[in-house]
Order: sequence, then structure tokens, then C-alpha cells
Amino acid sequence: MALSARLELRVGQSLVMTPQLMQAIKLLQLSNLDLMAYVEAELEKNPLLERAEPANEAGPEGDAAPAAAPVEGDAQAGDWLGDDMGPSRTEIEERLGTEMENVFPDDKGPEVRHADAGSDPMTSSWTNVGSGGSDSEDYNLEAFVSADLSLADHLSNQLALAVEVPADRLIGQMLIDSIDDAGYLTVAVEDVADRLGAELEDVVSVLEVIQTFEPSGVGARNLAECLAIQLKEKDRFDPAMQVLVGHLELLGKRDFGALRKLCAVDDEDLADMVSEIRRLNPKPGLAYGFAPVQPLVPDVMVRAGPDGGWLVELNSETLPKVLVNQSYYARVSKTAKNDTDKSFLADAMQTATWLTRALDQRARTILKVATEIVRQQDAFFALGVQYLRPLNLKTIADAISMHESTVSRVTSNKSIATSRGIFEMKYFFTSSIANSAVGGESHSAEAVRYRIKQMIDAETPDDVLSDDAIMDKLKDSGIDIARRTVAKYREALRIPSSVQRRREKQAMMV
Repeated sequence: MALSARLELRVGQSLVMTPQLMQAIKLLQLSNLDLMAYVEAELEKNPLLERAEPANEAGPEGDAAPAAAPVEGDAQAGDWLGDDMGPSRTEIEERLGTEMENVFPDDKGPEVRHADAGSDPMTSSWTNVGSGGSDSEDYNLEAFVSADLSLADHLSNQLALAVEVPADRLIGQMLIDSIDDAGYLTVAVEDVADRLGAELEDVVSVLEVIQTFEPSGVGARNLAECLAIQLKEKDRFDPAMQVLVGHLELLGKRDFGALRKLCAVDDEDLADMVSEIRRLNPKPGLAYGFAPVQPLVPDVMVRAGPDGGWLVELNSETLPKVLVNQSYYARVSKTAKNDTDKSFLADAMQTATWLTRALDQRARTILKVATEIVRQQDAFFALGVQYLRPLNLKTIADAISMHESTVSRVTSNKSIATSRGIFEMKYFFTSSIANSAVGGESHSAEAVRYRIKQMIDAETPDDVLSDDAIMDKLKDSGIDIARRTVAKYREALRIPSSVQRRREKQAMMV
């Protein structure tokens, strides 16, 4: 067979993961805190990016500063300087391929407008994405003065006063370094002795000294020892209490009958002992130097409209506000002398332009998905959790003509503020449970869990519901559910079994 060369023309389609596409996908699924950190890093390394000034501030010529990053297809006055100042942004985009359609080809984008009293109640409100903002970085001396004392520092200060022998101080410092945030020793004393070449008796002796420090219970190796230390300081560690602390697993199961026999006490004494245990602190170290709880900042806010509907708005506080410094680019591009400088400027302009437009598109996509979630779960916002509907990603994706993967990324690490609290977007996606009635509407799994919790909260000591009884009650309400599913939902709510609940309620009555 003879070999020959020939030309063939083939037509095909393929998706190329360009750096810009990967960046846009990454931005879409970032939380607002991670997004802020990402934008800050870009501001530091890209000279053409800058924080936008508030829209009401006038520029050097008396004109108002640009209020927003231009939306694709919009023509704005002063968008770019003349051709004599360098290539236009449109030319750069055509040359470098920064079109947003490459990232979200299935997203046409919702019509964005301000919400007002006369607008459609389901119309989304969106303002100032990619613009405005403030940059307050005042030096705060009080933050240094009022800094919390860490647990390790607190224990080290006490060690310096309580131990004089240098060798024992070294042992004590290693033990303190091995105490976790909750106040528990995380290494074996034998390992500390081997590592320092010290006698085991010396390590145990120093540990006993540390266990006398504040907070009470610190340096314990387990929960029983932590409680015992606190009880000894209160002079309440009698033989009966010692037995009770040694059988905490029975206390966790609420098996008070077995505890009465082991401790050789009556019901009244056992109730007093259990009350004493409950007043102790199982994690004494958390009182020192813990990181402050960061408040959850919602990405989207939902509020009631004037005509009974819902207004969906983006939280402008979570939107990075950056602009491309077009004037600076036009000025420095004329001074570029070699190909390296020109390439650097072109790359910086490409990155800056892409970032501002990717942020704009990200905000629009989040708003579009959130609006559809509110529309689908209208009954939840009006009436409560029990009216939450079954919902999946495909339903939202089909309704707004997006791919499921895009909806999944949008709903990751995002939250919605409502009159009922702040919820993660993923909260509104729940599986469905069939209705026992023919043709009846399915029930949301989250709504069923809420009903189970309501039933258990309404129990009395004489009428504790088993999983089978809960299943029967739900079936009477039209919810077709299996007993094992009831048990799974109950365990997910961290509710003990009916036997343990009955023991606890009876003990509380005693």
C-alpha cells in the first residue's frame, strides 16, 4: 500500500479552559470574604486597577466619577480616549479574547434596574456593582491595647510564679504548649518525659501544678479528669461523686437507675450530683484568647415589597468596587519603549478589564439565581419553614436558562438575609418526600424535619413518641415516610432516641 499526504478539513466544537475562563469560574464560587482577599491581591499587583471613588464625588474637572463598571454592550461617554492615545479597549478585547460570552454562553443576563415602590415585586434590585466604596485603614491603637490574652500566655505567667526550678519550668512550658484551645493536654506525659529526657515522676508533678492554675480544670487529659479537678476545688469530690464521674457514659445515656445503684444514693442525692456536674465547665480553656466570631454577612437581601411581593437586592457591602484606570494606561502606553513594556501593559489591561467585567457578571448571575430561588420558595418567606418546597439545581437552571454547574457554583458559600434570619443558599435546595394522597404535592425534607422537631418538642414525660409513632403521625398528615428515614432525620437534628428522652424527662421531673 502506497502512502500519500493529503489535506482534510474537519469541523468540530470544543471547550478550551482559558485562564480567563478559569478565573471567572473561580470568582463565581468564592465567598464574599475570599473574593475581597482575591481582589485586594489583584489591586496590589496590577497598576491599572484602582478602588472606585464614591459616585457623588466630583473629579478634577468637576465631573462626577464613574458610577459603575460598564456593562457589556453599553456605550459610555469617555469610555476610552482617542485613537491617538493608544488602542481602544474594544480592540484589545478583540485581540486578546476577553468576551464574557466565553465564560457564560448560556447566560443572557437579567435586566437590572433599581427597585422602587412601583416596580414588580419580584423584580431584582441591583446597584453599583463594581464601583463606589471606601478605603478606611485608620491605625487603631485600642486594638493593640485591648488584645485578648491567650490561654498559653495566661498559663505561662502563672508558671513563672509557681515554679522556680529551671528544669521544671522547661517541662511546664512544653506541657503548656501541648494544651489545646479547650484546655486539654493533647500529648501523653510519657512522650514529654522521653522528649526532654526527664523523669516521668517530675513531668507528672509539674502537670499536677499546672492543673491548679486558672481556669479551673485546665491541663486535664480527658473530660472525667477535667470535671474531677473542678470538683476537688469545690470540695465536692466525695466517693459517690467519684463514681459518677467515672461513669459519664451512663450519664450521657440518662441511665439514672444504674447510676443510683453504682453511687448508692437516692433520687434526690443523684439529682443534686447531676446538677453539680452540669454547672461545671467541660472546656475551660475557651474563656481565653479565642478568635472573635465573625458575623455572617449575607450576599443577597430579601425584603417585603409594598404590594405584598418580595424585593431581591444584592448587598453592596460584599461587592468589590474596582475600576480600570484608563487615563493612566493611555498615558504610560505612549512612553513604552520596548516590547517587554508593551506586553506588560497589554497583559495588565487584559487582566484588569476581564476582572471588572467578571465581577459585574458574577453579581448579575448571583442576583438572577437568588431571584428565582425566592420565586420558587415564596411560601417559605411568607409562612415559614413548614412550607418549604422541594427544590433542586435543575429546576432553577431550567427556569433561568443556565447550566446546573453554574447554579451550583453560585449557591456555594453564599447566603440570603430574610425576615426569618440568614440562610445559606444551599438551604433552599431540599429533596422531596412523596405525598401519600393521590396527586398530592410532594413535601420538602427540611419541612418534614421541622415537623419532627415540633412533635418531639411537644412531648410530655408520659407521652414520648417512638420513631414508629412519629411515622404514623406524619402519614396521617399525608407524608409518606419510612421509619428509618424518621430515625435518620431525628439523628441529624441531634435528638436522642425515645428511650433516652423518656429517661431525661423523668429525671427532670424528679
